[in-house]
Amino acid sequence: MQHITDLSKKTTSKMKIAVIGGGSTYTPELVKGFLDRVGSLPLDELWLMDTDAERLAIVGGFAQRMVKTRGEPFKVFLSQNQQEAIADSMYVISQLRVGKMHARREDEYLGQRHGLIGQETTGVGGMAKALRTIPVILDIADDIRRLAAGAFFLNFTNPSGLVTEALMRYAPAIQAAGLCNVGITTKMEILERLEKTTGFPIDAERAYLDTLGLNHLSWHRGFTVDGEELWPKIFPAFVDSLKKEEESEWDVNTLESLGMIPNYYLQYYYYTYKKLEAQKKWPPSRAEQVIEIEQQLLREYADPSLMEPPADLMKRGGAYYSTLATQVINSHFNDLGQIHVINTRNNGAVSTWPSDWVLELPAKIDKQGVHPLSAEPLPAVCFGLISQVKMYELLTVEAAVHADRNAAYQALLAHPLGPSADRVQRVLDDMLETNRQWLPQFFE
Repeated sequence: MQHITDLSKKTTSKMKIAVIGGGSTYTPELVKGFLDRVGSLPLDELWLMDTDAERLAIVGGFAQRMVKTRGEPFKVFLSQNQQEAIADSMYVISQLRVGKMHARREDEYLGQRHGLIGQETTGVGGMAKALRTIPVILDIADDIRRLAAGAFFLNFTNPSGLVTEALMRYAPAIQAAGLCNVGITTKMEILERLEKTTGFPIDAERAYLDTLGLNHLSWHRGFTVDGEELWPKIFPAFVDSLKKEEESEWDVNTLESLGMIPNYYLQYYYYTYKKLEAQKKWPPSRAEQVIEIEQQLLREYADPSLMEPPADLMKRGGAYYSTLATQVINSHFNDLGQIHVINTRNNGAVSTWPSDWVLELPAKIDKQGVHPLSAEPLPAVCFGLISQVKMYELLTVEAAVHADRNAAYQALLAHPLGPSADRVQRVLDDMLETNRQWLPQFFE
């Protein structure tokens, strides 16, 4: 493994990218994404930073073998020092999980034992994750400000939209954006449907998905190819396909009323009772399933003969993760002005919504940064839910930044998937006590 611990001896590269959370099982997919773009991205140094030495050695060692097999177009460095990894970087990617998968499991069962949705980004579980994560992300942002002025910070860490909200409010000096694979996955699924219908493949760069909302709380409402709006054909075909399914994920009446396809996380809001019933069948929860998947992946990554990401990686989720990350960096570095679904500040793109809200919407990405495209507001039936969840997000940011118990209390009170008012204190006490080791500031 290549380790560098003396910052004074580190060489400045033409392009250095740091990945905070480099021991993630997602990392090989990201490495493959960079290898596939060596012609357009002159990457010289890829730094994988993680606090878990064992995972970093396994994942990082595999990443180094992948790169070496492809002629070593760039160097992969492994580090447990965040400042070392970030210093002089052009791009910084975060994909970390405070408390690791054990904490995700606790987030899920926190919801279950209180009769609430247990999920890593939505409801009480998402709030617990945000409280643990936001201070760590802001610490990364501060290191970027001090050690890598001008670097572009791409946050994949969940809950991505809520974390990006914190970045925009408490780290305004750095350039940042929140990324999620839902938008690009939806876009690619629609393209696959169109290819089956027409018999001709369509280049993804010719297509544009019109989506709006918050991260994991958005609605897809348009799709153009070469400027031609195809939604009047795509949406009815999608609804017809649901009618043919014996047990559809969506209620057809709801979709026909909206005229839009909801982000699948909206099932937690639209069909809460179904999700609660499913939770009663745990174990295994999703975290427990992922724990087993990751154990298998790490065993495979440790095999010195493995040179390409294994098929089992798709079981981990996160399809098109590397595609989105490398596309955004490519568009920014090469000043391409491509349009991608990004979490960024509204800044008047939706003129009737608060300008300082972080939204998930299409944005043009060029050398100057992220530019949200002008968008028509969603109907009242959607905005009502968005505004309620946004108030929860803003309160959660304040709770996380200031260790404010009252803000945390009000965040639970505001969330549409939160507990009834007479149980808020009980849930909050459980949430904080369960996460005491990661949230000592709430007990000082």
